[in-house]
Amino acid sequence: MPLVTTKEMFKKAYEGNYAIGAFNVNNMEIIQGIVEAAKEEKSPLILQVSAGARKYAKHIYLMKLVEAAVEDSGLPIALHLDHGEDFEICKSCIDGGFTSVMIDGSKHSFEENIAVTKKVVEYAHERGVVVEAELGKLAGVEDDVKVDARDAIYTDPDQAVEFVERTGVDSLAIAIGTSHGAYKFKGEPKLDFERLEKITNLLPNFPIVLHGASTVLPEFVELCNKYGGNVAGAKGVPENLLRRAAQLGVCKINIDTDLRLAMTASIRKHMAENPGDFDPRQYLKPAREAIKEMVAHKMRDVLGSSNRL
Repeated sequence: MPLVTTKEMFKKAYEGNYAIGAFNVNNMEIIQGIVEAAKEEKSPLILQVSAGARKYAKHIYLMKLVEAAVEDSGLPIALHLDHGEDFEICKSCIDGGFTSVMIDGSKHSFEENIAVTKKVVEYAHERGVVVEAELGKLAGVEDDVKVDARDAIYTDPDQAVEFVERTGVDSLAIAIGTSHGAYKFKGEPKLDFERLEKITNLLPNFPIVLHGASTVLPEFVELCNKYGGNVAGAKGVPENLLRRAAQLGVCKINIDTDLRLAMTASIRKHMAENPGDFDPRQYLKPAREAIKEMVAHKMRDVLGSSNRL
């Protein structure tokens, strides 16, 4: 089975009131853990690559790993560029075999965002590739994406309609209160569901995306802190809020920080308990299993995507 686009995935997700997990990948063990979870859960899957991951692992290595995952699992997998900052990187990924790309023009003015998004959409659609864009600005830090909380801007529902109509984009990432990274809230995390419902009412049957949606699971934070880390005070989006968003038209939920925490916590625990171990296979194997268990939990208990194939 070849790589697929997200078009049919999102249609089924919207109609079924669930979301597809889009999991960031950087190496073989992360890909294996995610794909093994998806196979066991019988869940559709999006593997996504950031600009930082492409620099770290190289495009061709990631492509071959994802192609191996498709061949090995038989799953319908979409390969997505996360936060493409300009037309050139989107073009490179489209030409290089990605089936979905995100052009993140949120740092630009509304008109400039429309212009660059439309350019990517025209190039992508001619080649059978789908496009995600972003309107509004999420606070937080993730790879090359850095937005101060003071500069965060919630998505305007009326602008969202105009943006979609003028660009022809296939899905839209919106800002309703999530944030990149293991960020710290002042008070309890909240999502603006009133804004989300207005957007989905104005854009019926249109796929909405949530970035910055890691939960920052306490068990991994505790393990990181216990074995030499310092991520005390980190908070993510409560899982019950994500479940609700998935039932209100959000078809894609991005998860990256939870993957990093699961892997790092497992490796730190293994090395603390086995200080003389220098075989990467010995500490990467439990790290891969930690990712698998965490992803399976997300698919089953948060996204609602299990048994949807």
